[in-house]
Amino acid sequence: MAESARQRLTVPPGADSLGSMRKSGAIAQRSSQSRQSQYLSRLTDFQQMDIQSALDQMKTLLSTRPHVVYKTSYYRKQTKNHWARDDPAFVALQFVFLVISSVAYSIAFRAPFTGVISFMLYSIFLHWLATGFIVAAIGREIANRHLTDHKSSSHVRQTVEWLYAFDIHCNAFFPVFVLLYGVQFFMLPLVLGKSLFAMVVSNTLYAAAFSWYWYITHLGYRALPFLSQTEVFLFPIAAIGLVYILNLVGYPFGLGWNASRILTHLYFD
Repeated sequence: MAESARQRLTVPPGADSLGSMRKSGAIAQRSSQSRQSQYLSRLTDFQQMDIQSALDQMKTLLSTRPHVVYKTSYYRKQTKNHWARDDPAFVALQFVFLVISSVAYSIAFRAPFTGVISFMLYSIFLHWLATGFIVAAIGREIANRHLTDHKSSSHVRQTVEWLYAFDIHCNAFFPVFVLLYGVQFFMLPLVLGKSLFAMVVSNTLYAAAFSWYWYITHLGYRALPFLSQTEVFLFPIAAIGLVYILNLVGYPFGLGWNASRILTHLYFD
């Protein structure tokens, strides 16, 4: 019995659990890399995409209950143990919509062929993808470093997946697309005017679009049960409101600017 006790004491307490945690972390990392590669490969296979589901999610994001979109992420976590979308249909549709709207704007402003390509590249690779990568990376870093709830020690520490952070950006970008690429297109004769009313309408569109973006971003991070104080993602809305008011107050002093006119001059003049 003494020999048996000495043999048991040679095993460091918690060694098995530590090894298990490291093994689980390595498996999770490989699984994440595998999901990303599968996600990219499915972007070229339209037959595997659920277009109707993506369209339904887009409609929900424009409704009064956009948080419902993130319930599917919770169910996905329960069944597949990850939060991000498997189906790239949402991303593929946004790409197609941006291509169509870029061509429409270029035709409206009678841009040459090189101008069409240039504006399309700006819209897709700068406004959507590059901004999405940067916002997703920063948002994920803030969430994992500062917003993770460490109170529960009985569960393995969870982190925000990069693909999920990019999903949040895509969800939040869709209302921006609707307002600034859709609604604004049909209001161009009005918002490009030089009057105070034109400036107010234009800047209201932009303020609403970007505020909506950060609100849906907040909902995406709030949906994760292991994060707290996700209200930090609402702070940019206060800055947007401040700029909007200062611009309005500065109009009588020649300091007001029309967002639509500025961006039109930037891309098409």
